[in-house]
Amino acid sequence: MKHRRILILGGTGFVGTQFSARLARAGIEATVLTRHDRRRDDLWVLPNVRVVETDVYDRDKLTHELRGHDAAVNLVGILNEKGRKGKGFRRAHVTLVETLLAACREAGVKRLLHMSALGTVRGESHYLRTKREAEKLVLAARDELDVTVFKPSVIFGPGDGFYRRFGSLARLLPVLPLACPDARFAPVFVGNVAEAFLCALNDRNTFGRSYELCGPRAYSLREVVAYARDLKDTRCLIWGLPDFLARLQALVCDFVPGKPFSTDNYKSLKTDSVCSEEGLRELGIHAVSVEAAVPGYLGNTSRDHRLSAYRSRRPAE
Repeated sequence: MKHRRILILGGTGFVGTQFSARLARAGIEATVLTRHDRRRDDLWVLPNVRVVETDVYDRDKLTHELRGHDAAVNLVGILNEKGRKGKGFRRAHVTLVETLLAACREAGVKRLLHMSALGTVRGESHYLRTKREAEKLVLAARDELDVTVFKPSVIFGPGDGFYRRFGSLARLLPVLPLACPDARFAPVFVGNVAEAFLCALNDRNTFGRSYELCGPRAYSLREVVAYARDLKDTRCLIWGLPDFLARLQALVCDFVPGKPFSTDNYKSLKTDSVCSEEGLRELGIHAVSVEAAVPGYLGNTSRDHRLSAYRSRRPAE
């Protein structure tokens, strides 16, 4: 069965807008559910994409919106919460999945694609524990539903909150105190993640499976920040904090408006976000490197930087 009408939760976010654009180009109709209809221009201009304001935690409302669709895609995720007890993470990651699974059954929607994260096997942060619990719920439903789970490393691309944040901090601060500088990531390009969802949508070989999604190379957090700093042409000194100071920094930031860093983030960083398998390659997707993409939206636009970015995109001879 070809899935031609897709309902997306979390479709107004970083990955969701990319995925919706790919669905539109493929001629697939998409309904994007959102709590607040803010008239996202990047979605409203897309053909075949409909944005609906509703309460996705209301089972009856979610079931109503699911009717008539062939598949559901869950991209909902939060990196921080109000408070420190994990209630916000549980609601966004676990309660919503429980509601979605029940609504899919009631609406007769058999296909479900779900966004999880790397590090759920061992991670002890609220973020990783609730992601792990949600992932188990989705995979436990594979006898009834055609489910596929994706587990990306940190996602980068135009508009990201990763390289752009560190680049901005490097421009503002003479010294950047960095918690967990040796934490490791294999950043994956947002376009690759969106393509993975699209490739799996109608591929029966992906049913009941999970895929780890990583870029072609792993980096320490110190290397990530140094790269962002260098692209911004700043002289910011990166100070890798010892563990007791990293924990103190996280504790202080728990009470800073907007939570630029938190105790839960610190705990997540204690688990490396790298792949043990090449999910993108298995799906037939060429992984875009950091060096090929990040200079185009973060770095200096001088001739040398543009040439460097161009060379990194060229295939090896």
